[in-house]
Amino acid sequence: MPADAPTESDLRSAIVAASSRVIALGLSQGTSGNISVRFGEGFLVTPSGIPPEDLAPEHIVPMDFAGRHAHPLAPSSEWRFHRDILANRPEVGAVVHAHPPYATGFAICGREIPAVHYMIAMAGGPTIRCAPYAPYGTEALSEVALAALEGRSCCLLANHGLIATGADLAKALWLAVEVEALCRQYAIALQVGTPVVLDDAEIARTVERFKSYGPRTIDPGSKTGRAS
Repeated sequence: MPADAPTESDLRSAIVAASSRVIALGLSQGTSGNISVRFGEGFLVTPSGIPPEDLAPEHIVPMDFAGRHAHPLAPSSEWRFHRDILANRPEVGAVVHAHPPYATGFAICGREIPAVHYMIAMAGGPTIRCAPYAPYGTEALSEVALAALEGRSCCLLANHGLIATGADLAKALWLAVEVEALCRQYAIALQVGTPVVLDDAEIARTVERFKSYGPRTIDPGSKTGRAS
């Protein structure tokens, strides 16, 4: 592990802070939604049933990729797709699952999001796919989510919500916010008229440009940011 890599304590605190941020941003309500972060030979995931305002770093559940945990609290009921995404996508360091109103509205209709704005390139391709419905917490849901995420960094889950991934937690949370904004814009455009969809070639060019796009951190003593 690199010397400057976040410690387990750092990651636990970051998950707690992000869980509160998800609620403050209106991306989820109550105890809905969950977060995981890759750590060591497994991952850390939010527990089941604890609202963000009551969540503390010690409540975060460590798991291995066999799905085992030794913690007094049960992991999120959605731990399977967190485990499977992290196990199958080595470039992913964090997963945010939420139930934001506009993204979930399109998911309820089983509709993917087309390239109505260049920001769709953040998803890694010309659409944000909507996975078919499967019951929450099941292996079936994990399977359809992985398929919808093929070549993508985010997806909708039919009649459920969204999944956003990132190299780290800051990027995954940023992506969840951007997906909800795009879904809100698309909903408004549908009311105004017929949205114009950008072609695949334009999105492919934007995907390349977006490889250095996203949240940035500021190096101490520097006025310039570096991609995080």
